[in-house]
Amino acid sequence: MPSHDDPGKLYIVGTGPGSTGLMTMDAIQALKDAEYVIGNSFYLTPIAPLIEGKQVIRSAMGKEVDRASQAVDLARNHVVAMVSGGDPGVYGMAGIVLEILEKSGERIDVRIVPGVTAANAGASRLGSPLSGDFCVISLSDLLTPREVIEQRLKAAFSIGIPVVLYNPRSRGRPHNFAMAVRIASDHLPAATPLAIVKNAYRSEEEIIVTTLGEAASVEERVDMHSTVFIGGTESRIWSMGDHVKGIITQRGYHRKYVY
Repeated sequence: MPSHDDPGKLYIVGTGPGSTGLMTMDAIQALKDAEYVIGNSFYLTPIAPLIEGKQVIRSAMGKEVDRASQAVDLARNHVVAMVSGGDPGVYGMAGIVLEILEKSGERIDVRIVPGVTAANAGASRLGSPLSGDFCVISLSDLLTPREVIEQRLKAAFSIGIPVVLYNPRSRGRPHNFAMAVRIASDHLPAATPLAIVKNAYRSEEEIIVTTLGEAASVEERVDMHSTVFIGGTESRIWSMGDHVKGIITQRGYHRKYVY
């Protein structure tokens, strides 16, 4: 066990979309190394078999600052794994933990362990919607003002690249998804592919593929467990026979090669 002569370590671990099969070997090893595992209960539950016998500290949404502070305090003398769903550097815990660590002035060995983020997980279920340039925007206005989100949406949709929407719709923000669709419709045709991937790689997984023009008909099915993909000018719906499979965004090979 670490002592003052053998200081602790802080891992900030991305656990991916929820399936342990999609965690990296480094992420699994970090959890094995840890004495303490800290995280939101929602993200700790799927990895329960990997953290048996650990000191597990569970907390709730909205307690990110407290969670980060506790991780830094413990990591002075212990090996700690801060669990973050998806990738810790993409709307995850890495930023706030590093800010608190920096402010504390502590010299702690810290390592960010990447994970599969929702854009990657959802895209793999749809085919290839993100083959080239794309943009990820969160519709949560908890930390970002709504007017800033609108500016970012307008900029992203105006350049014709696929846009992935995180935190698209909640009880507290029921209209933000519709706002994004309205802004997208100002720049893209109604036939533009739109897909919703809910609970990617979890038992409750659901995939909906439709178009921007039909977005209103699926709005009620969008929630905080959803990742929304809105195609760009090079995107189209991908089918096998009569069965709609997902989305393909052409990267440009068709302009250069015959196949």
